[in-house]
Parts: sequence; structure tokens; C-alpha cells
Amino acid sequence: MGVIFDFKRYAIHDGPGIRTTVFFKGCPLNCPWCHNPEEKLLTPEFMWTKNRCLGCGDCVASCPDGAISFVDGSIQLDDDMCNICGRCVSVCMADALETVGEEMTVMQVMEEVERDSAFFEESGGGVTFSGGEPLAQPEFLASLLKECRRRGIHTAVDTSGYVDTERLLGFSERVDLFIYDLKVMDPERHRRYTGVSNALILKNLEELSKAGSNVVVRVPLIPGMNDDDGNIRELGELLLTLRNVKDVSLLPYHKAGVEKQRRLTRSKDSIFTSVLPPQERLEEIMAYLENFGLNVKIGG
Repeated sequence: MGVIFDFKRYAIHDGPGIRTTVFFKGCPLNCPWCHNPEEKLLTPEFMWTKNRCLGCGDCVASCPDGAISFVDGSIQLDDDMCNICGRCVSVCMADALETVGEEMTVMQVMEEVERDSAFFEESGGGVTFSGGEPLAQPEFLASLLKECRRRGIHTAVDTSGYVDTERLLGFSERVDLFIYDLKVMDPERHRRYTGVSNALILKNLEELSKAGSNVVVRVPLIPGMNDDDGNIRELGELLLTLRNVKDVSLLPYHKAGVEKQRRLTRSKDSIFTSVLPPQERLEEIMAYLENFGLNVKIGG
């Protein structure tokens, strides 16, 4: 069993061809700009859409543990009392409450993936395991990769790289493509923004390169946080030393995660927002990294 929170069909930015992206719950990083804030906790949780809510109080009355209350017109959830039974969701006639995250078996996930198999064959696509951090659920991921290999489905794993090196390398021959996220090069700044050092992340990228794995580096660009000349230069200098890591995708910051952050009933994080990176700056960064002999594109 594993915990999945979403499937994205007909994805064209998560690896080659047309793909189905499977989103795992749980992540060891706490990036404030994350566009999927609902993936951070490994456990299922709730989202509440205020403008759908009728204020009827059925969710409050239905909770067997008294974990839900209304305060100033908003739902308040007591994390310690809630056991994620889902009764509040089942009685919400307006669909204002929804559960994010579901325990699924390997075969349940593969059934969803196989619905798109015709598109994989026509486009050279496949399945991408994303999140969250897929490698935070290693046994479940390993079983899914084995089943994909048995069925001839191309696989990609989108990872933060913050995982035990031996565990990561154990997957190197099972994964057709690693999509490897690099955020900030300076270790202290990385810790300040994400909650962890990047030492293990950089080491693991080097180890994947030595192992001959197929790797695309993906860089989310957040103005004022990691789009400065110094960070981009260090990124280029690092990738120059890796013999078989030549493809880079620049992901411009967007605000898709802001509203989802507001709707998460368990979240205590402050809402992060930034300006969108100007197209001219994106093109400058792309041209600069191309000078290091890298194949760079803007987008997934």
C-alpha cells in the first residue's frame, strides 16, 4: 500500500511523450513556494473550499471525535483529535470538504496508469512518479516500477534527491529517467529555504551521474530566492563536472500553490507568494547555462 494524492493525465512536461503523472504524498523538504503543498504530509488530510461552504454545521455534528469546529466563519481542525475517518467529507452536500490522499495498492495505481497506455505507445511516453517524494515510499515505488517494467511502460521518477544514497542507487537500474530537482546551491541558503542542507542532494546527483543514470535536472526559479547570478553560476559550474547530466529544465514560479495552501485545514505554514519571473530573465538564464554546454529549456 502507498499514499497517493493525485493523477495527472496527458502530462507533457514530466518526461518524454504523453505521460500519466502519479503524485505521492510525503516530502522531506518544506519549500515555501511548493505548488503542491498538499503533498508535504505523508498522511491523508483535508481541504476546505470556503466559497462552497453552506455553513450548515453537518461536518461538525458528524465528527465522532469532536475535532471540527467553526471559528469566525472558518473550519478549524484539531490535528491531535482528528483520525481522518472522512465522515465530515461524506456528509458535506456542497463538496466544500475533500480528502487529499488515499491509500492505494499497486494494482489500483496500475489500473489508473493503464487507461492511458495507448497514448504512451503513440508518443513514446509513460508514467512519471512525482510528489511529494516518491522515494519516501520506497517499497511501494519499487513494486510499481517492477510492474511497469513487466508491462513495458517507460518510467520517470521526479525526486528532490534528499534520500539515502544507497537507497537511491538501488533504484538506478529500475528507473528509465530521473527528473532531479535542484533549488539552491548555497547549503546555508538551501537549509533556510527548504529546511534541509543540500549536501546529500548534491552528492546523490554526482553518484547518479557516475552510475550512468539518465538524468534531467529541473530548477524552479523563484525571483529573489534563487534566480540571482551567483546561484545560476554555481549551478552551471556544478553541472559542467557531471559527464552525463546535460539536460536542464527551468520552471518559472507560478501561484498555483497559494490557493491550495489556504484550503489546507491542517497547515500552519504562512502563505508564501512571489512575483512571476520576467520572460527576459528566464531567457537570460537559459542563454547563460547554455554556455556551459547544457541543453536548456523553459518549462518541464
